[in-house]
Amino acid sequence: MSKPETQSLSAGPGFSGLRARAKSGVETGVETGVDSGVDSGTGSGTGSGARRETQAAAAPGSAASASTDTSAAKSAATLAAASSATSRRLQQHLLSRIDAAGGWLAFDEFMAMALYEPGLGYYARGDRLFGLGPQSGSDFVTAPELSPLFGAVLARQVAQALDAAGADEVWEFGAGSGALAQQLLQALGPRVKRYTIVEVSAALQAQQARRLQAWASQVRWLEHWPHAQEPGITGVVLGNEVLDAMPVKLLHLDGHSWQERGVGRNRSATDSAFEWQDRPTMLRPPGQPDDPLQGTLPGGTVTEIHPQAEAFVRTLASQLQRGAIFLIDYGFPEHEYYHPQRMGGTLMCHRLHRSDSEPLHDVGDKDITAHLNFSSLALSAQDAGLQVLGYTSQAHFLINCGLLDLLQGADPRTLAHAQKLVTEHEMGELFKVLGLARGLQSPHTLSAAMGFAVGDRSHTL
Repeated sequence: MSKPETQSLSAGPGFSGLRARAKSGVETGVETGVDSGVDSGTGSGTGSGARRETQAAAAPGSAASASTDTSAAKSAATLAAASSATSRRLQQHLLSRIDAAGGWLAFDEFMAMALYEPGLGYYARGDRLFGLGPQSGSDFVTAPELSPLFGAVLARQVAQALDAAGADEVWEFGAGSGALAQQLLQALGPRVKRYTIVEVSAALQAQQARRLQAWASQVRWLEHWPHAQEPGITGVVLGNEVLDAMPVKLLHLDGHSWQERGVGRNRSATDSAFEWQDRPTMLRPPGQPDDPLQGTLPGGTVTEIHPQAEAFVRTLASQLQRGAIFLIDYGFPEHEYYHPQRMGGTLMCHRLHRSDSEPLHDVGDKDITAHLNFSSLALSAQDAGLQVLGYTSQAHFLINCGLLDLLQGADPRTLAHAQKLVTEHEMGELFKVLGLARGLQSPHTLSAAMGFAVGDRSHTL
């Protein structure tokens, strides 16, 4: 996609699973089949380090550490027992669904059930997902919980966009623990009259409500898009780590033809109840010809396409009357996503602050994610009438919005946590920000959204 000619706030160029998890840093033991140097500027190439194992606050061996570890271990054991029972019910439910479908279930359907099946899926059961380390029983740390400066800095861009839209409402899709909402409401104060959270998980809604009690009069929750008879969205929309957990389709190039990878019942009953099964398909990764022998990807490639994330962007475009959208997630432009060296794709699982590439194991007990193809998202947005404000790394975005100003005089702990947001080997390069807009006409309109003032990469999409 070519870079839009206009880069101003006024005229710059199926929703099925909602939640937010901003993972921090590079986790150990991760491989995605990509050689070093393919990634966009990091030199790591794998693009797999979307979460980070963190250290407990108490010093190892101290009394506080021993007490914390003992209570955490008991809590984790209790949660693990309950989780295992729920996971067994989920797996039986999935096996029944596979049998009902004739023995084969497309992976996007499997992923949707594993993550979002009511009362059973990973995001629907109320377990503690967000925390600073495995001792808390959590699976990952979010960027807003890692550093409150994440929300404080983002608030500057939100305020600028609200002024340009002449609006006073913020929408957040998949608000996770509510940490980002809390930081934005603290920073923006009376500038935000209403903060709308779209969250399909009742368990996460309850967590968010407890955290946001001080702003109860400003916050409301929705479980669905506004109905057709209701007014559309006017204001600023945020999606921090939402799209990467929307179900993806898996494609496998067997050397001769493209196959859609799905899931069947594993009748050998080894260490998993499920196994991979491929079927012929007319689906192709973007830019690949009908004849795979004429394409650029080698035999053995397994990769993802993102029809649900693209549908989400199109639906969001249909709902946005006037305002701006900022999507923060990890991923690549299309030419990097479908690089010949990225043979293993980007599908990853996360549990207890460690990652693996086995989504058919321990189903229901861990997160399943895939990196984003930002080119296809931007094209979907433009096709639906939105304009691209910019596309850049999280590091550039946060620094452009004034992170360094807020770090003046900060203590060492604050500096260390903030550094993880912007360094290349942590979140700074792998995470990107895509800005979109519609109909912004205001005396406050600026020549460009501040987050993309330096380092805009829209021309790479």
